[in-house]
Amino acid sequence: MGRFRAAAVAWAAAGPGAHQAAGTARETAGSGHLRTVVLVEGVSDRAALEALARRRGRDLAAEGVCVVPLGGATSIGRFLALLGPQGLGLRIAGLCDAAETGFFRRALERAGLATPGTAEELERLGFYVCDADLEDELIRALGAEGVEQVARTEGDLRSLRTFRNQPAQRPRTVHQQLRRFMGTTSGRKQHYARAMVEALALERVPRPLDDLLARV
Repeated sequence: MGRFRAAAVAWAAAGPGAHQAAGTARETAGSGHLRTVVLVEGVSDRAALEALARRRGRDLAAEGVCVVPLGGATSIGRFLALLGPQGLGLRIAGLCDAAETGFFRRALERAGLATPGTAEELERLGFYVCDADLEDELIRALGAEGVEQVARTEGDLRSLRTFRNQPAQRPRTVHQQLRRFMGTTSGRKQHYARAMVEALALERVPRPLDDLLARV
């Protein structure tokens, strides 16, 4: 799965190594093991989905499911063209932010899959929408106290409290402060996506994430 993921990302980037990456992607896709590709916007979404899979007792790689970060919603068209029905013909599912659904709808239409006009129609195609994004969903599911407990466990509680006391943060709600804190350091958003999923009661997992995992 890691080999296919790296090849798919390099192929979609269309850089100097794209031709070789395309060959690797075709080879691994044709091996018969790869069953489904899950397209998510970023590495934090991948971390959350894989963490939830582990908690549900699933091994996505062993099941032939590869989670591929797009590096941003605007890349969805390129990935669908290469991996979807007009490309490698793989089974595709995904996760997107509410503000980015337009990119996904247009890309799905161009890929010949359908013309989804609503979130429900997107879900029928295997694409689930987070409101506003997955971090937002996870913070609401855990609650502010739950996120602070995660920060305490990760050794970040002092940093979080210092950040929240900054003049620029005081006018914001606690929820807004928590979201902003996760984006202040490289890798923190990915780390906290995993940690928040691991801290959640399973019955409180955000529906888009839970439904996507069930779909694949």
